[in-house]
Amino acid sequence: MKTGIFSLSLLLFTCLISCKDKDYEKVPEEKKMSLNDSIKRGEYLVKTIGCHDCHSPKAMTERGPQLIAELALSGHQAGDSLPPMAPETIKNGWMLMNGQLTAFVGPWGVSFSANITSDDTGIGNWSMQRFKLAMREGKLKGDKNGRMMLPPMPWENFAKLNDEDLESMFKYLKSTKAINNAVPAPIPPTRLDSLKSA
Repeated sequence: MKTGIFSLSLLLFTCLISCKDKDYEKVPEEKKMSLNDSIKRGEYLVKTIGCHDCHSPKAMTERGPQLIAELALSGHQAGDSLPPMAPETIKNGWMLMNGQLTAFVGPWGVSFSANITSDDTGIGNWSMQRFKLAMREGKLKGDKNGRMMLPPMPWENFAKLNDEDLESMFKYLKSTKAINNAVPAPIPPTRLDSLKSA
């Protein structure tokens, strides 16, 4: 019996001593991604989240829309005209898009997908802070005092991404081929009649 109590006391004493020696303030250091790894992560996110769906012009083929690689992420092309439309369709609850899937018509008027390449007509002169503000608060060009981005930009979904993912996306976009393309300004709903079909 005495041996059992002695063994138990020794075990308890050993546990207390070993616990005292541990440094609980040391937290394992998080591995930071290299710039190259971050860019690769950003490319993966941009491709899987669907940025090309709206920001890259398409050619319409028998298999449906196919991305035009040399215009990837450059948005609605300046100078492209919109096909005629019947504004009544919007009043009847329809929303429309052009054949390249870069212009969108709805109750908000006409919105054009932005150039998000590394060119200055895209996001070339943006800071990380502006990019995060655009993605988290839906502010056009990351301008705190600017207007909200128009549909169908799903910024509310991107707002849920963590900082590391948004930073990776931004680093990837800044690494893309610069394509000079000043996207036109949106057309307000009051001017939809100017797009009427003949």
